[in-house]
Amino acid sequence: MTVPILEISGVSKTFGANHANDDISMSLAKGEIVALLGENGAGKTTLMNILFGHYLADAGKVLVDGQELPPGKPREAIRAGIGMVHQHFSLAPNLTVLENVMTGTEPLWLLKSGVNAARGKLTAISERFGLRIDPDARVGDLTVGEQQRVEILKALYNDARILVLDEPTAVLTNIEAERLFITLKEMAQNGLSLIFISHKLDEVMAAADRIVVLRGGRKVAERKASETNKAELAELMVGHRVKRPIRTPSAPGDVVFEAIDVTVRTGGVDRLKSVNFHLRAGEVLGIIGVSGNGQTMLAKLLSGTVHRSEGEMLLFGKAIGDLSVAEAIAAGIGRIPEDRNHEGAIGEMAIWENAILERLPSFSKHGLVDRKAGQEFARSVIEAFDVRGGTPTSRTRLLSGGNMQKLILGRNLINRPRILVAAQPARGLDEGAVAAVHERILEARNKGTAVLLISEDLDEVMALADRVQAIVGGRLSPSLTAEEADARTLGLMMAGEWKAEAVNAL
Repeated sequence: MTVPILEISGVSKTFGANHANDDISMSLAKGEIVALLGENGAGKTTLMNILFGHYLADAGKVLVDGQELPPGKPREAIRAGIGMVHQHFSLAPNLTVLENVMTGTEPLWLLKSGVNAARGKLTAISERFGLRIDPDARVGDLTVGEQQRVEILKALYNDARILVLDEPTAVLTNIEAERLFITLKEMAQNGLSLIFISHKLDEVMAAADRIVVLRGGRKVAERKASETNKAELAELMVGHRVKRPIRTPSAPGDVVFEAIDVTVRTGGVDRLKSVNFHLRAGEVLGIIGVSGNGQTMLAKLLSGTVHRSEGEMLLFGKAIGDLSVAEAIAAGIGRIPEDRNHEGAIGEMAIWENAILERLPSFSKHGLVDRKAGQEFARSVIEAFDVRGGTPTSRTRLLSGGNMQKLILGRNLINRPRILVAAQPARGLDEGAVAAVHERILEARNKGTAVLLISEDLDEVMALADRVQAIVGGRLSPSLTAEEADARTLGLMMAGEWKAEAVNAL
């Protein structure tokens, strides 16, 4: 029997009381693609960090070509042919592609840099694996998908035979994701062995030869992709059958916010162009569009982090000037920012500190923060919104993406806001977390909250929104009701086709 190129045997790892990995074993053959599937916080990234030497396992071992890998030594992992592409890239934006790839590959005392040889090697690798890119391009000028390509080339430049990708599509568009998996399959056909971490069932079924499922730090199943289906995998991930909530008809209340011909201009460019929309109590307005068309500015407008340049705004029927962040919060506007790591939470702060961060005056006395009250509030959010992986005093960065999102959602919804701005609320979440977030949004809507849902996911908008508007180039389409908003119509609207005659002709 052929020895696997990689074996992980009996690996366990704890962080305090949290069993991140519990006696996990798996293998990888040459030219095979294995998906490591699980909920946010299931232990996937921890296991791969042990493989790459970033973490020391409490028990177990890693073997490459039958030889045990020295634990806790990333350089030894690289020498053994293991490359890792992290979810958050570690590139220097001011350097070129070639400079980034070469960083760390030459000794400091080298008198003459081998740039020409490096350029030739990089070109050969990029052509072999279909990862063509300009070696002299400045990384800061590249798209996110191109930057990921550079990260993969860095690993291959170091002679990786085993490539590990952590949530490789988390920051990619659908088209970029499709191209990536075509490339990965071609790489496997050329003899590379791949593990990719994911919680997305569609991409796992489309790309993997074999699927290893983790739940709660334990390996609970292993399946050939050809012998399973999405329903079984979803159930294995969460331990029970997953059902998305179903939106029921609502009776919207009064208009709570209205924008009339509002323009937002920054850096001399109109990011929003004479937009018109309104929000009603007990209703979800879905804004659908391809990333970069102004939806970020729309969320910031309601949250008070940007100001209008032209137009009028009415809040609860009264004309208002520009909202500050403090005024938006005081008015009962909650927000779920699209980037939870940079705008939603501060990783080094405790969970309780992030829970009260946007409402400090409510938890302060005489200028001093009431720690006890803050921790009790965080505890109530953790319990009510099933935030797993920490206590109120734990560092927030230790939470998985899904649990951090539930913390942000919970701190806003536990005291029902009058308006909720939810920007990409389910981005990067596993199937169970998506269902939980959607359920909470609909629950808030049913209790009278006006929800502005901003999403690039057609299925999400169609599942949650009572009305839909498309955003293209900073302009908003007229709204359609949920009954009118089928996938084809919305797809055309996202492409800018929303004239009355064009929509009615469908």
